[in-house]
Amino acid sequence: QVQVVESGGGLVQPGGSLRLSCTVSGTIVIVNDIHWYRLTPGKQRLLVASISRGGSATYADSVKGRFTISRDNLENTVYLQMNNLESEDTGDYYCRAEGLWGGSAWNENDIWGQGTQVTVSS
Repeated sequence: QVQVVESGGGLVQPGGSLRLSCTVSGTIVIVNDIHWYRLTPGKQRLLVASISRGGSATYADSVKGRFTISRDNLENTVYLQMNNLESEDTGDYYCRAEGLWGGSAWNENDIWGQGTQVTVSS
C-alpha cells in the first residue's frame, strides 16, 4: 500500500511564505512525476506545479516567480516553496503521485494525498 501525505499548510499574511511537503511512502518501486493542485474555496481544482523524477519543473502562470517545486528522491518527498503569497493562493493543496507501486499486485495508479490547507489573509 502506498500513501501520500501533505504537510506545511497554515495561515499566513499576504506577502508571507510557506513550504509544503509531500511525502510518498509504502511499497514503492519508483516515484515518477509529482503534481501539486489547489482546490479553491469555489471548488475549482487548479494544477499549481509539477516536477519530474529528473527534476524538471513546470508552473501555473499565476505562481511563476513566486513558487518553487523541488524534490528529494532519496526521501520520496517533494517540496513546494511558496513566497510572496497572495489571497488568491488560498485553498486546499493536494499532491498527486505517479509511479510504480509494489506489493501483492504491482500497479501504476495515481495516488492522492488528503491535502493541507493554506489560508492567506491579513
